[in-house]
Amino acid sequence: MGKVTGFLEYERIEEGYEGVETRLKNYKEFVIGLNAEQAQVQGARCMDCGTPFCNNGCPVNNIIPDFNDLVYRNDWRNAITVLHTTNNFPEFTGRICPAPCEASCTLNVNDDPVGIKSIEHAIIDRAWAEGWVVPQPPKAKTGKKVAVIGSGPAGLAAAQQLARAGHDVVVFEKNDRVGGLLRYGIPDFKMEKSHIDRRTEQMKAEGVVFRTGVVVGDIAKSTKITNWAKERVSPEQLQAEFDAVLLAAGSEVSRDLPVPGRDLDGVHFAMEFLPQQNKVNAGDKLKGQLRAEGKHVVVIGGGDTGSDCVGTSNRHGAVSVTQFELLPMPPEQENKDLTWPYWPYKLRTSSSHEEGCQREFAIATKEFIGEKGKVTGVKTVRVQWEGGKMVEVPNTEQVLKADLVLLAMGFTNPVNTLLEGFGVERDGRGNAKATTEFTGGYATNVPKVFAAGDVRRGQSLVVWAIREGRQAARAIDEFLMGASDLPR
Repeated sequence: MGKVTGFLEYERIEEGYEGVETRLKNYKEFVIGLNAEQAQVQGARCMDCGTPFCNNGCPVNNIIPDFNDLVYRNDWRNAITVLHTTNNFPEFTGRICPAPCEASCTLNVNDDPVGIKSIEHAIIDRAWAEGWVVPQPPKAKTGKKVAVIGSGPAGLAAAQQLARAGHDVVVFEKNDRVGGLLRYGIPDFKMEKSHIDRRTEQMKAEGVVFRTGVVVGDIAKSTKITNWAKERVSPEQLQAEFDAVLLAAGSEVSRDLPVPGRDLDGVHFAMEFLPQQNKVNAGDKLKGQLRAEGKHVVVIGGGDTGSDCVGTSNRHGAVSVTQFELLPMPPEQENKDLTWPYWPYKLRTSSSHEEGCQREFAIATKEFIGEKGKVTGVKTVRVQWEGGKMVEVPNTEQVLKADLVLLAMGFTNPVNTLLEGFGVERDGRGNAKATTEFTGGYATNVPKVFAAGDVRRGQSLVVWAIREGRQAARAIDEFLMGASDLPR
């Protein structure tokens, strides 16, 4: 694959970024992708390694050496064909996937891995520019109707596959626009929403019907889950009207931090903060938007959602941004002898961190301090881990100034009322109980009701959601027709 000696001749080329001062002035994407020549050079680095671990490192099992080789040979049209055989939405993953494929790259054993993600990004952007991405309506209709609940990456992937198989697919989304957390979670500066809109139009041309602003069942306001629905349908209605139902509603219940002062004004979930900015970016007007300008912001949680809060707070004009992580600071470089080809544990610094952020590791929150009902500070203590247990370090308590606290500690489970409404059994973590077996996979205990994505596996990556959506589509097609030609 690629050039036989390419990995010896060429260095890895990283995608570029616009300068910090420029990108903090807006919410537009700022990554500068590889040009055609640079992508070809990266493709040339893909070595004939014999066993391409990158394929298994990729959750959707992208056929990576093949599209690398096609780019190297300047055959971009076939490169997008190969890419689309396993991934419905490479414009999403090419922007926001953490690229576990690169961690698994054979070249990563003792060198910099091939820039697989940047090549994927270049392929799909060129494909759209050249007009190669077109609707693929089915040749014949089956007369079967499928309801998909949730328009995140799992729901979208399943809906597109099922529509191409000839089924009538209706996607129900409780918010006013399609995309799930792609739309109202991931900031625009990481992925502009025009990419979702473009795919939505393709899917409509393929026969998918989108019903936005429609919630299935009930969602209590106390959960503080983003819900801009204006209409409600019951699980019973869907079960009566459709031949199959796919639950792909994600894992939306945020992990809380029940310490003294939690009810103070100014302490919010990240998913109260981030969706509002995305909605404003879309041109909507919001009363009482959570804003960070002029404030000392503390973000509790060291993952991607926390990083998104950092980037958004800096664009608001925060005075300072501090991010807490309960675990110790990871090493800057992984021990490849121990971790390769698996996802390594190491320090990861995002573009948002580089824009301005004080990162604190091995720190726990004891209390939120306030005056007149508003948060003014966070009382913390340093911690260390002994025998897998967290232990407070004596005499390390301190109070950090905070006008806005954002809880970004992940998500615990799907909305309980959704699963209860359908009578779906839950696993020990509160997720919809369903296996991924080749036969009978993604089926719940309720006849003709299936589950895929975060609602089944728990909080995870966009690329895992796409994989599960595709596999669930095949399972549903097989359930409806007795057999399926859809890829798994």
